[in-house]
Amino acid sequence: MTALGHHPAAARRLPAQFREALAGLRRARHRHEVTLDEIPAPGRLAPFAVALAAEVHDPADRDAAGRPAELATGRFVLLHDPAGSPVWNGTFRVVTYIRASLEADVGNDPMVGAVAWTWLVEALEVHRARYTEAGGTATRVLSESFGGLATRPDTIDIELRASWTPEGPDTTEHLEAWADMVCAFAGLPPVPDGVTPLPRIRRN
Repeated sequence: MTALGHHPAAARRLPAQFREALAGLRRARHRHEVTLDEIPAPGRLAPFAVALAAEVHDPADRDAAGRPAELATGRFVLLHDPAGSPVWNGTFRVVTYIRASLEADVGNDPMVGAVAWTWLVEALEVHRARYTEAGGTATRVLSESFGGLATRPDTIDIELRASWTPEGPDTTEHLEAWADMVCAFAGLPPVPDGVTPLPRIRRN
């Protein structure tokens, strides 16, 4: 396990490919609405790992305290096992999670999960991020309020959990594709040509 901001002496003890992967993450660029922060990485999934959390805010939409409204959140985890993994079919694995709220008419659409998965595939293709062994699940979460909270509107969230195996240690395009994907979940236009965003994301 390591960090993007690790000490140079610690970096020399890391596998060369993992050092290259960390450098690729540092080179990645993303939209200004996205805030990326390093968080503790899981310690049991691989010998080496790094994790990032993303929040997407709308600067033009602020809450009562004057803070930008949160539109979507996500996590990006890069795992590395120098010995390789037969499950990953490689030495690296990207594991991601994205969550955003939807308007009721969109959230009730049975195709919304397929749209979310299509967006992941298209984002990786647009950024030319080479990968194999992709898989994931899309889940709709309905929250209803009762009693003293009955006046609160029902909400529907879309959650996408996905993972794939990068073809090599260069991770720049993978993180950039994922960051754009989080923005698409947040409903932020414009998006790259050929990419279909999730429509009418709720902005609370």
